[in-house]
Amino acid sequence: MAGKTRAPEKKTRRADKPRSRDPAKPAKPATPTLSFSRVNGILLGSAAASISLGYLLLARGSMTLAPILLVLGYCVLLPIGIIKK
Repeated sequence: MAGKTRAPEKKTRRADKPRSRDPAKPAKPATPTLSFSRVNGILLGSAAASISLGYLLLARGSMTLAPILLVLGYCVLLPIGIIKK
């Protein structure tokens, strides 16, 4: 058994290097994108309208409808507009 030698190991390509199709162009890093749809835009727009109207009514002295619109805009419509897919 002393005369046996080990076969040379194959070199493997490192997994952390991205492989580009064209060697002249470097690989572009992936950029995160926001995936807002039309429904998200409608919800966010209605949240902005509700908040704006709530502050307008609050400045005019409304103590019942203004807080309801502000809570609706900030606590309901805005989070749903952001989270909904």
